Amino acid sequence: MFKVDLGGGGELRPLEPWQAGEFFAHMERARETVDPWIPWASVSADLPSARKTLQRYADKRAADTGGIWGIWLDGVLVGGTMFVAFDAASGVAEAGCWLEPAGTGRGLITRATAVIIDWAFTERGLDRVEWHCRPDNVASSSVARRLGMTLEGTLRSNYPWKGVRHDTEIWAVLAPEWKPPTWTSPS
Repeated sequence: MFKVDLGGGGELRPLEPWQAGEFFAHMERARETVDPWIPWASVSADLPSARKTLQRYADKRAADTGGIWGIWLDGVLVGGTMFVAFDAASGVAEAGCWLEPAGTGRGLITRATAVIIDWAFTERGLDRVEWHCRPDNVASSSVARRLGMTLEGTLRSNYPWKGVRHDTEIWAVLAPEWKPPTWTSPS
């Protein structure tokens, strides 16, 4: 299977249902920091539900409506990136990401997400990639900025989490605007 060198011991690879045990172990390490931002973190609470999460994304990939890829750091799954939605007919996708604390501060998310966005524009011919995040998720909005996205607006009170409604920022980059981020060396 393919892997993309992200530098510094990081690799981007497909994340598939047969890796549910590794994914669940990762979720156990990441849950506290990921759960407020990614809705499926709390529902991947045991091995069967973790497998179900990965199967849902495998089904999306098979239907060409989404996909999920893991980020490994020195051989350990520490996060990932995904197309929450992917609509080739309309030319629009929504990208997202997550990362456990062990992988932060290395540029892994920006590099990995740039790979899938670049693929969506150059290989699939999409016109627009969106990024949705809560305004208080500063790490996520920082990734959107590094990817060259523009903040287009805020959906007010549209996302419920643990009994509280939250706003959602909508960021996007269009194919003609896309400039894959450059970094000096993936070492």
